[in-house]
Amino acid sequence: MMATQNLTGNPVLQVSDLCVSYGLVEALTNARLTVGEGQIVTVIGPNGAGKTTMLSAIMGLLPSRGRIEFDGLALTSPEVEEMVAHGMNLVPEKRELFGEMSVEDNLVLGAFQRYRMGFRDQAQTMEEVYALFPRLKERRSQLAGTLSGGERQMLAVGRALMAKPKLLMLDEPSLGLAPLIVREIFRIITQLRSRGVSILLVEQNARAALQVADYAYVLETGEIAMEGPASELADDPRVIEAYLGLGGKHQEMLAT
Repeated sequence: MMATQNLTGNPVLQVSDLCVSYGLVEALTNARLTVGEGQIVTVIGPNGAGKTTMLSAIMGLLPSRGRIEFDGLALTSPEVEEMVAHGMNLVPEKRELFGEMSVEDNLVLGAFQRYRMGFRDQAQTMEEVYALFPRLKERRSQLAGTLSGGERQMLAVGRALMAKPKLLMLDEPSLGLAPLIVREIFRIITQLRSRGVSILLVEQNARAALQVADYAYVLETGEIAMEGPASELADDPRVIEAYLGLGGKHQEMLAT
């Protein structure tokens, strides 16, 4: 399926012909995607399709071939520091928090790059993060390692927001979380879009991802197999059969 992506603003991210190899094995083949300003774009697909590999390559964590344009900057195999400095941030699947440090100290670390660049707005940004995640404010003195799974995910997203990213990339934010917490995380993702943050969301929970996203890509065995407006893909028989399961309407009622 090919569809023209309606962009409300300029594209924040444009990826074309992105290839990643592990030795002789090609994990990603000529992948392409576009994220517009203030858009939520999701990449869904089965386990092992290359979704995390794609995010890692865009972020500069893995060497890649192809073209990545981010906020007017054209790059080939970017460096992590460069991407962070230009306003890209990734919340990895493993969350990678500092368990022996408090919630607040983890958040402060998220602003380190901005501080190094001369910005002194950390206190105000932290208040914005606390407004989004009141639970983090309640637990700001608590060690990150003692938080629940949902709270750790909130902290990981909050820490990324401390860098005031133009593009926030989320890798499996719902993984291992209870349905009620998943709903809360996706509500916050939608809220971030309304604040002007562009979001690239990799998610195995295809139903939840397609409900919040504007545009979606299906990645299968390292290649983009389908793409289109998220609402159209959610109604596509191939997507329903492969990712949304039978009795989709009944499941949808349970998901809302």
